[in-house]
This record gives sequence, structure tokens and C-alpha cells, in this order.
Amino acid sequence: MSFLLDTHVLIWLLAGSPRISTDLLNTLADPGHTIYVSTASAWEIAIKVGLGKLAVPSNLHDWLPAEIAAAGLTPLPIELRHALGVELLPSHHTDPFDRLLIAQAIAEDLTLVSADRAFDAYDVRLMRC
Repeated sequence: MSFLLDTHVLIWLLAGSPRISTDLLNTLADPGHTIYVSTASAWEIAIKVGLGKLAVPSNLHDWLPAEIAAAGLTPLPIELRHALGVELLPSHHTDPFDRLLIAQAIAEDLTLVSADRAFDAYDVRLMRC
């Protein structure tokens, strides 16, 4: 099975947050699963760090790729079809990063891992934290 992490789930995972259930941690640790991190999440994190809304342990350009690799996560680039897929989504959710993650999950047939209840309105497979 393959999963796509919502940005907040990625942040929680890297921080070792107790907000992620043991069941989810076990699922993510299963070597039979591929866990993706969207380029959109890196972009969102970079914006938040730049605005001073999120602190990271060191230089983001070094820290985030190293943490993603160390956690065994797979980067998912943003493709043209992902960006264009946003246009086909109903307007239930207005956050552009979340809409892109939904479009990517649908296009790549991934299960989206999120605590965001607004995702329930979309025809996308979800797993909760």
C-alpha cells in the first residue's frame, strides 16, 4: 500500500509528536508500504519557516531532505497533471496546498494521511492520525 503524508503529519512525524497514533506509526514503518512526501509539503514548510511560523533544528535546505531520507520517506514531485487536477476538485477546501495533496493522492492512487476533517468531503482514500 502507498500513502501520502499531509504536511502537518510530516511535521509531527519528524518531531516525534504523540499526535500520531501507534497504529499509524506501525503502518508507516511497515517496509511493504511506500510513504510519500509531496514537494508541496516542502514548499509549505519553507513558507512557514520563512514567515517565522515554524522553527526547524537547522538550515531547512539541509535538514528537511536529510530527515525525509532518514525516515525512509519517498519524495513525490509535483507534476503538471497534479496541478491541473486541482481544477477538477469541488471547492470544499480552500487551502491550495491541501487541494494539491488531494489531487496528487487521487492521481497517484495513494491513501492520504491527515487529521484534517475537511478532506472527508473529497473522493480520496484517507487514513487518520
